[in-house]
Amino acid sequence: MTGAPDVHICEVAARDGLQNLDVFVPTEAKCELIDAIAAAGIREIDAGSFVPPKVVPQFADVDSVMAHALQHKRTATIGALVPNFKGAERAIAAGVGAIYFVISASESHNLANVRRTIEEQLDSFRAVRSALDALPVGGRPRLMGAVATAFGCSIEGPIKEAAVGRVARGFAEAGADEIGLADTVGYGTPGLIKDIVRVARSEVGPQMPLRLHLHDTLGTGLANAVAGLDAGIRSFDAAVSGLGGCPFAPGARGNIVTEDLVFMLERMGLSTGIDLDRLMRTREILSRHIAPRHLTGHLHEAGIPKALRSAA
Repeated sequence: MTGAPDVHICEVAARDGLQNLDVFVPTEAKCELIDAIAAAGIREIDAGSFVPPKVVPQFADVDSVMAHALQHKRTATIGALVPNFKGAERAIAAGVGAIYFVISASESHNLANVRRTIEEQLDSFRAVRSALDALPVGGRPRLMGAVATAFGCSIEGPIKEAAVGRVARGFAEAGADEIGLADTVGYGTPGLIKDIVRVARSEVGPQMPLRLHLHDTLGTGLANAVAGLDAGIRSFDAAVSGLGGCPFAPGARGNIVTEDLVFMLERMGLSTGIDLDRLMRTREILSRHIAPRHLTGHLHEAGIPKALRSAA
């Protein structure tokens, strides 16, 4: 992978986008979706989660999906979310290029999500880091620590800056390669985005890569992305057709729409390396299996104006 774009986008539809659906998306459709995402030039794909099927039935086929996704590892980093050390062991065995380990800044959300305290989760993260360090250097997946509910929680409400800083610092001290700040339930606002990024940066230092994972619950998703850009962020998670949500925030809308984000960034003069026309075709794959109410996106509703198409 050469010629790094101005802004890096990780596509999370195959994992975060599908995990809370009430319908099982066939394995073949998941693989087709990942193929289409890779063909559009996406350089990082969150392809699934190594969790027990009884907890998230959508990922009962994660081994098969991941094996297929890894066919694209020469052009894209293929990653997986894990909730614990056992999940990380499965991800390592699968050969993923990135592991996303989640700890919530909200103690209540962390207990509801993974049934562990924040400190217990940090212990598990340290164990994952040790397991990776035991691997040959060239065979180690990148390890990202994701701070969930960094901008608010549907259980606890507003989250104190110190709570976010505590988890971010814990990740950094434990050896994270990157730290993500997640607006898990979509309560963030542009001002809050800047404040939390500033706090996290002060805790982890100038060299630690940071990324934003944004949801669009209150319609502020793209505005928050711009705020992130202003704060120096150049890596974002997004999902085609705005898929996603949080099981602890009923009715919450999904992730920011990848298609809309790419269009906005390119119109701002920032390269993404993504073929927007190809990315738009993922809607056809999704619409065969997912109810229209789950699929959003301004570009899909309005189309790309002909006068702007050459600049998109």
